[in-house]
Amino acid sequence: MKQQRKRLIAGLMFGLLLVCLLCGCEKTSSQNIVLGDVTQNDHSAYESELTFFGFKYEALNVMAIEEALHGFMNLHPEINIAYDGIKSPEYFEVLEKRLLTGNGDDIIMVDQERTHELNAKGLLADLSDICDLSKFSDLARSQMTADGNIVYLPTSISAFGFYCNLDMLETHGQKVPENLKELAAVCDYFVSQGITPIVANNDISLKTVALAVGLLPYYQEEDPVAAIERFNTGEDDLAEALLPGFELVERMLKEGWVDRDEAIETAKTSEDLDIFAAGNRPFMLTGVWAVPRVRDLEPEFDFTVVPYPILEDGSVLVINIDTRLSVPADSPHVEEAKAFVKYIIQKEVMWEFVDSQCSFSPLEDNRLSKDDDIQSINPYLTNGRCIIGSDDNLRLPIWSVSRSCIGTILEGGDAKSAVACLKEMVAADLVQKGGNGA
Repeated sequence: MKQQRKRLIAGLMFGLLLVCLLCGCEKTSSQNIVLGDVTQNDHSAYESELTFFGFKYEALNVMAIEEALHGFMNLHPEINIAYDGIKSPEYFEVLEKRLLTGNGDDIIMVDQERTHELNAKGLLADLSDICDLSKFSDLARSQMTADGNIVYLPTSISAFGFYCNLDMLETHGQKVPENLKELAAVCDYFVSQGITPIVANNDISLKTVALAVGLLPYYQEEDPVAAIERFNTGEDDLAEALLPGFELVERMLKEGWVDRDEAIETAKTSEDLDIFAAGNRPFMLTGVWAVPRVRDLEPEFDFTVVPYPILEDGSVLVINIDTRLSVPADSPHVEEAKAFVKYIIQKEVMWEFVDSQCSFSPLEDNRLSKDDDIQSINPYLTNGRCIIGSDDNLRLPIWSVSRSCIGTILEGGDAKSAVACLKEMVAADLVQKGGNGA
């Protein structure tokens, strides 16, 4: 069985990479990757057959997931697990349909919004019995325990970065900016040359800018969790807190640092990468995990990725506790699914997955990426200049809500219209949750 699975893995990985090369699967949002043990015609050979549904579909990520499946199934030959991957946001639409129709999976990936939503409905199994919190970093623990019970285990910390075309900057006598003043100067220079400096997408680019500027003061308080809680109680106004961030986004658009129409149309970590890799733009705002994909596009220039240089006194890093694994409470294989989740959070098993996407470990060792192009990111995880984009301690689904508010600015509104949009959405969320946001 073990040798058979090893041969299967090799064949599947070769086939997957070949498909990716020929079909460009990393750029197709509807691409569906399905991996599992297809060599067994007699499925009665297994005592349990599980399905693992997630939003990781890129070749490197899937290879790491399959390696974890391979390792687990070698230890448990009586269990077979098949992985099904679709890119978000389509993933969450399909996940909701599967859960509503009773066709759910045994292991799923969730985000902050779905963690709160599904846990409130009692749809996620309690994972406290398989989780040793002492093995996770303080940052990860602050998120995992936000709902009281533990319903997901994180497998990575993802970051958002400011990509810089070093060759283009050198050609124009410019340098990588380290604060807002320098960013404004270099962007204004490129605008004067007829070049829109920053590539931005229609999802994560500008909302992370707004969140970083608005929320950093709260994360720099002595007790960030208590600071974020003030938004839940209404003691502090989240919309007003984000006003400075919305104002910076408005400025970026008005001054031509970002092309409004391009940002509306550009898909994240796909079309934005194509534009940047062409070599005609000095900067890009997107996920750090896209670094391997940019390299795969073979750009004819050197690049680096740094934290967002958007503050008067320096830069700020935006991160998320990411790739959260949960087990649906109604799975017929809860214990087997828990066993796999427990296996994948082992330090070395997890690191293979973390490293495949230029991310960081949520474990207590705080293992940092060794990728040369993102070394300037590493210190910001612990230097007090970092915010969590979708904090579990915030009861509002901030990730989707902030995108909607940025949309009002992209469509021609101003920062105040984004604040009004957020106030409306906060009020609607409070009504839906019974008036207290809890």
